[in-house]
Amino acid sequence: MTAPETESLRARPAPARRSERRAQAPIVAVVAVGGALGAMARYALTLAWPTPPGGFPWATFWTNVIGCAVIGVFMVLITDVWAAHRLVRPFFGTGVLGGFTTFSTYAVDIRGLVDAGHPRTGLAYLAATLVAALAAVWLASVAARLVLTRRQP
Repeated sequence: MTAPETESLRARPAPARRSERRAQAPIVAVVAVGGALGAMARYALTLAWPTPPGGFPWATFWTNVIGCAVIGVFMVLITDVWAAHRLVRPFFGTGVLGGFTTFSTYAVDIRGLVDAGHPRTGLAYLAATLVAALAAVWLASVAARLVLTRRQP
């Protein structure tokens, strides 16, 4: 075999890899669409509730807390109640809620508050978001399970 023939064999993806990519394409597409929707909702919230310089970033705080609560309910629904279509979890969980919640902005906000001479606000924001987000996901999942068990005969 010549060198060009060998290279052309290596350049072609194996049929299994090609079908694997085809299987992943819808998942990537729904995550992208969901992420765009979630990010637009988050952006709208930050426009409606801007943070003054040195102020507590309430819009980002409540975005993350609400998003975590919705994740708690959503996970109970798709694991305990109904068998969701294979694209529901990537679309809503990873896409919409992943685009809506914004822990990267949370980190940037903390850094900005500390750098601007507001370390107490930054520390309060750091602790409050962490505690509230964890509490929200836990409480929402417990509440969803309670509601579901009461509805069963």
